[in-house]
Amino acid sequence: MDLEDAPLSRPMVADMATGGVEDAERPELEQYERWLKESLGIEITEGIKKQYEYITERMKYDFEKSAFWKSLMRDLLNIHEEYKANTNGYNLFNDPSKEPEIKTKAFDSFLLKTYRKNVLENDNWPEAPEGGWIIPENWMLRTNDVIRTRFIVKYIDGVSFLVDQISTQCKQYALKCKVDLEAKEEGYYAAHIYAYSSFEILRLDAASWETEIITIPVEIQITTELQENIVNLLHKYYEDNRKKIKSKEKWQWNYKSEEFSANYLGHILHYLEGMIVGIRDKEDSD
Repeated sequence: MDLEDAPLSRPMVADMATGGVEDAERPELEQYERWLKESLGIEITEGIKKQYEYITERMKYDFEKSAFWKSLMRDLLNIHEEYKANTNGYNLFNDPSKEPEIKTKAFDSFLLKTYRKNVLENDNWPEAPEGGWIIPENWMLRTNDVIRTRFIVKYIDGVSFLVDQISTQCKQYALKCKVDLEAKEEGYYAAHIYAYSSFEILRLDAASWETEIITIPVEIQITTELQENIVNLLHKYYEDNRKKIKSKEKWQWNYKSEEFSANYLGHILHYLEGMIVGIRDKEDSD
């Protein structure tokens, strides 16, 4: 029997609300769309996908043309030169003239994220996660990275330096700004800046061409060259791992597992980056 055809545990929302379903199994990713339809009455149609793609492409275009982003791109060389002056000639970027690309989150990746939030990471399962189910009528407002970009700096201290520079730009343009210095158990290290921007989009709860104004975060990631290289090297592993129901076994003790090797590699690189900058700064001060 294929996973897609396997019976789902307690699929109906009404059943979930009655209690007594604490042992309900979480659907696998392959079962997710069927679970959405049977449990929440939501069918992921081609129309929903096209609407998502249209909205996100329009948001990307608007953000690229925003005064905030244009100003930040004009200032990149100055930011680069300021870092060099502060570090006795070390570069912030490999090429300060190269602008980072603004991207939209592909629909399949976006749907995977709703699966993670609704199912895998839902501590209330089989009830709705905190804040309710993430569904088409609210999912733009419940997701923080449908529009995102990434800066890659050479050294670990360049991360916090660029965070401060971009945060200052946000204040200048009256954008709410949230900074999250990611340091995950799985060995992922990066800074995430969420610049809250307003967009006019098709209404999420209407089948017409009516529009509404929403304010959502644009995710600006800042990472180092070493961390970027390890993410690219282990991309398939990370993608596959995010789709799985997590094992209760502690990966830190399973030294034969892929998790053990991949995750500790991320931690080791972060430590080495700190040591490199520490030695660099010590030599400059002598």
